[in-house]
Amino acid sequence: MAKSAKSAPDAAQAVRIPVMQKVLDNPFLLLFLGVVIPTVLYIMWGLIELTQIPLAK
Repeated sequence: MAKSAKSAPDAAQAVRIPVMQKVLDNPFLLLFLGVVIPTVLYIMWGLIELTQIPLAK
């Protein structure tokens, strides 16, 4: 029985929480990513569209 008491804290310390679980458990981080990622993508899309407009002569 003494071994199981020692292994329980060791097992708790050895467990690492995956990065995606940390991200998905944080609602503020999800909100931030949900606003920033589409904004950056639309800005990049707009810049690409602007570069493809032919110059007037």
